[in-house]
Amino acid sequence: MIKVKICGITNIEDAMAAVEAGADALGFVFAESPRRISAKAALSILEKLPPFVATVGVFANQDVDEVFRVWKQTNLHFAQLHDVLGPTRELVSPAGGFGWYRVIHALRVKSAKDIRQAADGPSARVCAALLLDAHVEGLMGGTGQKFDWDLAVQAKLLGKPLILAGGLTPANVEEAVRKVRPYAVDVSTGVEASPGKKDHAKIKEFIQNVRKAA
Repeated sequence: MIKVKICGITNIEDAMAAVEAGADALGFVFAESPRRISAKAALSILEKLPPFVATVGVFANQDVDEVFRVWKQTNLHFAQLHDVLGPTRELVSPAGGFGWYRVIHALRVKSAKDIRQAADGPSARVCAALLLDAHVEGLMGGTGQKFDWDLAVQAKLLGKPLILAGGLTPANVEEAVRKVRPYAVDVSTGVEASPGKKDHAKIKEFIQNVRKAA
């Protein structure tokens, strides 16, 4: 079954609505974003979640020390990394880090060249999964822009579980799932009422359409 991650969670009402609708994972953005949340606020949500819901911290252009600090405060299940600064091998090292099996490497995709570079880089080897998002200059994610899904099909050849993100909505996710057959899909802006606030009806419709396509 294709997994669903609802990202950009900022409040307990949205978190519970996503869980009740069938979300497999929730994403909390600790990077600069309209959906940014503090470690303290995220922890207050995490403490109220039922068991068996995966939690993901999203980091971008942040120092390794900051990632570790948030990680220790929240005890999230996974870290989604967008160009984290510093020796990221410290993050994936079993000794002192949180292990490659908890890391989701995010790739911004614009052309087949990005896929080839990923194949030659450490992201395709040292991670639990790869997340593909649209490449929008100056922005790390949460843009609501989609990319060529044929490139996502190519990326499956890298041999890692593939999480498809970028411009997904209740209206197009069924088509995306049928075309790419990813391990999981990730949505944030596509189910929002406003930045940082989810539309609960859209969350439900999004997940229903994923299940329909699967």
